[in-house]
Amino acid sequence: MIRLKDVEKYYSNKFVKTWVLRNIDMEVKEGDFVTIMGPSGAGKSTLLHILGMLDDMSGGEYYFLDEPVHQLNERKRTGFHQQYIGFVFQAYHLIDELTVYENLETPLLYKKVKTSERKSLIAETLDRFNIVAKKDLFPNQLSGGQQQLVAVARALIINPKLILADEPTGNLNSKQGLEIMDMLKALNDEGTTIIQVTHDEKKAAYGDRIIHLLDGYIDKIDERN
Repeated sequence: MIRLKDVEKYYSNKFVKTWVLRNIDMEVKEGDFVTIMGPSGAGKSTLLHILGMLDDMSGGEYYFLDEPVHQLNERKRTGFHQQYIGFVFQAYHLIDELTVYENLETPLLYKKVKTSERKSLIAETLDRFNIVAKKDLFPNQLSGGQQQLVAVARALIINPKLILADEPTGNLNSKQGLEIMDMLKALNDEGTTIIQVTHDEKKAAYGDRIIHLLDGYIDKIDERN
């Protein structure tokens, strides 16, 4: 599903390059559950953003479903992202001007889902996440944990082939956090590919492979079969 070859990312300031990622080679097959770990500044979130086609690489090759992402224009990359990828951000990234209902509806509009099916999917998702009573509220009327639940719900509503999760349970209490991880694991068991970034060893254990980043390089890979 995913193949990275010698991927690198750096920022230039006049004559100085600040490296974020270097020599990243990795493969993710459909149905994998991969965890990315490493200290702050190791490049974890940058790698996730590149995988999600939200950030450009400075060099290297990225193939997604056999398509050369590094050669695609921005419009084509955006289309891939909207069609196949659900992204759970640590900072929620909900749209402040939209209600919970409208935030959930947004990715379905991008996918041009018909009105009747949209309503059905949103009702089902609100019920599944126990947020029916919040549907007409705006993000600033929700607690951090509630915003995170809505963000996870929005990522899952399109039934994506790939879920990218950046500290998906970071703002939830332990019970909610475990419920979300169990939900992600159930989706993975049904065939959804998941790549998560986490600092939490317990959450990392849900994956079948842990990629450890250090100073922008892949330091080691632990298989957990």
